[in-house]
Amino acid sequence: MRLFAAVLPPERVIQELASVVRELEGMPGADGLRWTERPGWHFTLAFYGEVDEDVVPDLSERLARAARRAEPFPLALAGGGRFGDRALWVGASGETTALRLLADRTEAAGHKAGVDMGEHRRYKAHLTLARSRGRGADLRPYAVALDAFEGTTWTVGELCLVRSRLPRSGVPGEQPRYEAVGRWGLGAGS
Repeated sequence: MRLFAAVLPPERVIQELASVVRELEGMPGADGLRWTERPGWHFTLAFYGEVDEDVVPDLSERLARAARRAEPFPLALAGGGRFGDRALWVGASGETTALRLLADRTEAAGHKAGVDMGEHRRYKAHLTLARSRGRGADLRPYAVALDAFEGTTWTVGELCLVRSRLPRSGVPGEQPRYEAVGRWGLGAGS
C-alpha cells in the first residue's frame, strides 16, 4: 500500500480554499499547470511510500501513540509559496510548531515500524495546489497572489493514515485517489 500520514482540513476550510483556487485558475497561464483537486488537499506529515500490509498494524499502533502525545491545536491556511518551478502551495499559520512536532513523530513512527523513510528533510507545512507540466513554469505570480490569503482557523484534532492510489488509466489529468485507512484523535483523552 502507498501510505502517508496527514492532517486533513475540514470541509469548510476546503470550500474557502476552493474559491481562492478558482481565482488563481483564472490567471494568465494557469491552464499550463496541473491543479490538484479537493481530495488531494491535505498536509502530508510523513510519506511512507509502498508499505507491506504486514507492517501496517505496527505503524498504526505507533501513529495512535503519536496522536495521543499531541494535544489538539489551532491551524489556518495562510499565504503561499512555490518549490522552484515545480509546485505551488498554500502554507499554514497558527500552531505550526505543533504541526511540525506531529510531523516529526509520524516520521519516527515510520522509522520504528521499519518503513524505509529515505533521507530526513526538515518539515515545511504546505498543501500543494498545482504542479507545473514541465520546466520553465513561472509560479511567482500565483505565490504572490496567495501572500495575503488568511483562511479560517480550525482545531486540528485528528491524525490520519491515508492510502494513495495512483492513476493507472492513462487518462490525461486523472488524479490520485485518497482513502483514510486510519484515524486517531489527538490528546491523551482520545
